[in-house]
Amino acid sequence: MTKELPELAEGNFYYQSLGGGRFRSTIHAQGAWNEHEQHMAPASGLMVDSLERHEPRAHLRMARLSFEILGLIPGGEFHIETATLRPGRTIELLQADLVAHGRVAIRATAWRMVTSDTSEVAAVEDTAIPGPYECKPYDGASVWPGGYIRSIEMRVAEGHRPGAGKVWLRTEHPLTDDADSGDLARLMGLVDTANGIAARVPPGKDSYAFPNLDLQIHMYRRPEGEWLGLDNAVSFGADGIGLTSTVLHDLQGPFGRAEQILTLRRS
Repeated sequence: MTKELPELAEGNFYYQSLGGGRFRSTIHAQGAWNEHEQHMAPASGLMVDSLERHEPRAHLRMARLSFEILGLIPGGEFHIETATLRPGRTIELLQADLVAHGRVAIRATAWRMVTSDTSEVAAVEDTAIPGPYECKPYDGASVWPGGYIRSIEMRVAEGHRPGAGKVWLRTEHPLTDDADSGDLARLMGLVDTANGIAARVPPGKDSYAFPNLDLQIHMYRRPEGEWLGLDNAVSFGADGIGLTSTVLHDLQGPFGRAEQILTLRRS
């Protein structure tokens, strides 16, 4: 039996804002595993945008984001609920739930931490990757289906192979029709793409599916700009579990890391 496709908004953006924390996805947010679901990437970006707008405090910034994917993320209409779980003067914990069809599809938590001048001891051990204009255009839609993959520009560095690669991403589509999201939300809305840029096995029939169950992001610097760089490595265990590990970059260099646990399933 064919799954009924959701009613999608039309426009050159990922989500239509319906007010009061309610949204409707467009074809640009469509997932790669199923045509009736959303891709985790823009959904997580929208959740970061909602978290940034929740009781903002100028002297704190988000340093860790944790997303639990609690099931298929339906396309169409949904809403986001935000709350402060642990208030504090220097450290606080926020939560956002993406609720669709009466259930929580994604739960996100974010540690927001006080900032101070530590430039005299600042240092980074992660190695920078070649910039996007040193890399070749890459057609991700030739590997993956779905409206989200078609919506992003990709550039790939030399040495790209199954299991590891260095890729830059950007999108011309704003997160919402309001087009007022900041750099952090826009870039975080690309991070989940990491699980597909250097797949160990090709997706599709007679192969393996390897969806991620979570997305964990740690940032030692706040990123800026429109380009997101992914220095990516994928490991598959022998018992049906895998891991995608990524060093995150903007045009200034590395700014953090992302991890995604995978469930490996014969398709």
